[in-house]
Amino acid sequence: MRDYLKARVKELGLPGVRINSAGCLDRCELGPTMVIYPEGVWYGFRTSDDIDEILETHVVKGGRVDRLLLRPGDTPDSRRQSVV
Repeated sequence: MRDYLKARVKELGLPGVRINSAGCLDRCELGPTMVIYPEGVWYGFRTSDDIDEILETHVVKGGRVDRLLLRPGDTPDSRRQSVV
């Protein structure tokens, strides 16, 4: 997914966007995550479509993808319920 994200950012020509690898960021039980700085907004994603939605809605348009947001106190069970 990281490679996909890097390729999409390059394809979209998004200036000032850098994709870094990290460990679990202390939320590894929630699956793949990304944090968008400088806002510090956390997302959980499962598919390339999720990544595309985050890039378009958050990075390009400045909005939020509510269904993919990770919030303090989220658990794997609460995430499954909110994504369905």
